[in-house]
Formats: sequence, structure tokens, C-alpha cells
Amino acid sequence: MNSSTPNSENRFCLVRDDWFFRMQQKVGLMPAQGLGVGRRALFWSMLAWLPLVLWAGLTGHLTPSDQGESILQHYGVHVRCLLAIPLFILGESLLHDATTRLLPYFIESGLVGGDDLPRFRAIIERTRKLRDSTFPWIVMAGFIVVRTTLPLASGELHEITWATSADGASHGFGGWWFLYVTRSVFLILVFAWLWRLVLLGILFVRLARLNLRIVPTHPDGLGGLGFIEELPRAFAPVVLALSAVAAAKWGHDVVYHQQSVTELKPLIIAMTVSILAVFLAPYLAFSGRLKAAKKQGLLDYARLVGDQGRLVHRRWILNEPVANSELLNAPEIGPMADASAIFQSVQGMRTLAIGKKGLIALTVPLLIPQLVLLSLQIPIKDILSTLLRALA
Repeated sequence: MNSSTPNSENRFCLVRDDWFFRMQQKVGLMPAQGLGVGRRALFWSMLAWLPLVLWAGLTGHLTPSDQGESILQHYGVHVRCLLAIPLFILGESLLHDATTRLLPYFIESGLVGGDDLPRFRAIIERTRKLRDSTFPWIVMAGFIVVRTTLPLASGELHEITWATSADGASHGFGGWWFLYVTRSVFLILVFAWLWRLVLLGILFVRLARLNLRIVPTHPDGLGGLGFIEELPRAFAPVVLALSAVAAAKWGHDVVYHQQSVTELKPLIIAMTVSILAVFLAPYLAFSGRLKAAKKQGLLDYARLVGDQGRLVHRRWILNEPVANSELLNAPEIGPMADASAIFQSVQGMRTLAIGKKGLIALTVPLLIPQLVLLSLQIPIKDILSTLLRALA
């Protein structure tokens, strides 16, 4: 078999066959083929949301009343269940397609070859074993238990005030279901995505240690690594989900607790920066390799352009006889103008393996829920004009 063929040794997915995937297969949520995105999105969202709404409707907590806040007023509950959970599962399908298609391209593109082929496949296998490990999920379960019990101990239970009885003595079935089931489903999906980001970072760090055949003049501006800029699109639904949950929680405070959106701006900025930092961190793995390739490329191509320029100067300015030079006659280099363009392409090579397309894929879904939040108190036209002025 040709080594450039994306066979099973070269293919890898960050989603399939991890512990959570295997558990869902055992209970029939996963089909024999495919990821079962639709059925899983429906099952997990309804498991988290439907019992809450049914209980609230039966006990008078569905709409505002003398008993206090209703479940409809807590936007975060519905956004978690009906938007975030399906988006997390949709993102799994996008990530599966992206990783299985793009990772073999390290070999197909020629970035990895020769003696590094066995090392590449060993890296894929080691990362696969790490993905399939049960231990990270035990750690996640521990975090979820802590996250569930701490609010109970500290009394931070504002999210379930809609389920509190009239005398405030108990939270009822709805409150406990939200604390132990709804939030646990949401958190396990969040931690699963954080673990996939860690796996991606580990994979990229290991790949960056290979003798990658980076081409400083490559038109993608990343020495041939430009194809990994497609990966952020797979994370866009996750970023949208996280931003929407935060915006929904803050929106409740703005509408029902007189919270000012101006006071929320530091939190919005902190959340935006944090999410971008987390989702962009894996791409830093290639920065060292790209910087080294660019630094050496500038020297190599400066010497090439200089050698050609001196020959041109001797022939056409000094009118000196120049022997038949391979450098002057090389069609792949061409005249001086082409040689200068080659050098400029090396100068323009980026050292961060993500560009405008990748940033847009993460930033737009991150900002949309926050713009909706700001529009609760600031006219949307004022927000858009401020953004346009900032971009101008």
C-alpha cells in the first residue's frame, strides 16, 4: 500500500471510542455505524430538561406566581438543555469529520515522510490509547461531584430558586433533578470537550517534534500547515454553547435582578479572552517549529536572491561576461522580480498556526450571545455602530 494513502494507521478521531462513547454504545445510543448525533442530542437534552418542565408545570413553578420566580424566567436552564447540549453533540460530528480527514494530510502533503512515518504512526497510536483511557473520566466525575456538592454546602443555590417551595424550606424534585442530573449531563459534556482540547494539544506537541518538511515559501503562509486552520470550525458549536449559557445566566440577572450590562463588561471580556485562549492554545505547539523554519528560510532565500542579483548586476550593469549560470536560467526561480516575490513570501510566513479564518470561526459564535445580552439594555444599532467604528 502506498504510504500516502490515509489508511487506518494514519487516521485518528478525538471522539470515537473514548469511555463516554463506549458507554453510549452499550446502552444503544450509538448506532453500529456513525455517531447517532440526532438521537443522542434529543435523548440528553430531554433527559436534562423535560422532567424539570413537567414537574414545574404540575407544581405551579412553570410561570411567575406568588411562589416566586418561575422556571421560564431562568433562561440558563433552557439554554443549557435545549441549545448547549445539542451543540456539544453536533460538535462531536464536526470534530470527527475534521480530524479523520485532516490528520492523514500530514503524510499526504509531504510534511511527514521518510524515517518519520513510523514515528507519526506511533504518535497516533499513543494518543489513541490516551483517548481510550478511563482514568481522565474518573477525574471528571470527581470534579462533577465536587461541583454539585459545593453549592449545597455554601448555600449558592440561586439557579434553583424557581423550584423552591413557598416557605423556602425545600427545593422539590425539580431542584434536585437540576442539581444532580441536568447540571451533571451538561458538565460531563463540557469536561469531555476540555479533554479533547488537551488531547489535541498533546497530539500537536508530539507532531511538532517530528522533522516536519516545512516549506517557507508555501502560499498558505504556514509552510504547508495551513490545512489545520479548518479545525476551529469544529469547535465553533462548543464555543457558541459556552457563550450562550453564560449570556443566558447574566440575562436573567439583567432582566429580573436589575443587573447593569455595563457592570457585566469585565466579566464578558474575561470570558471572551479565556475561551479564546483555551481553544487557541493547541496551535501554539507549532510556533517554535514555524519560527525556526522562517528564520532559516529568510537566510537561505536571502542568499539565493543575493546570488542571483549579483549575477544579474555583473551581466547587465557591469557588462561582464557571465558563464551559463544555472541560477540565471532556472525556470523555477525566474527573473529577479520572481525571486524577490519568493523572498517576500518567506517574510510573510506566519508563526502562529491559525489565521483570520480560524479566529473568525471561534470569535463570531463567541460574540453573538454576548451581543444579544448587551442588546437587553443597549440598542442593537448602537452596539453595531461601536463595533464598526472599532473595526474601521
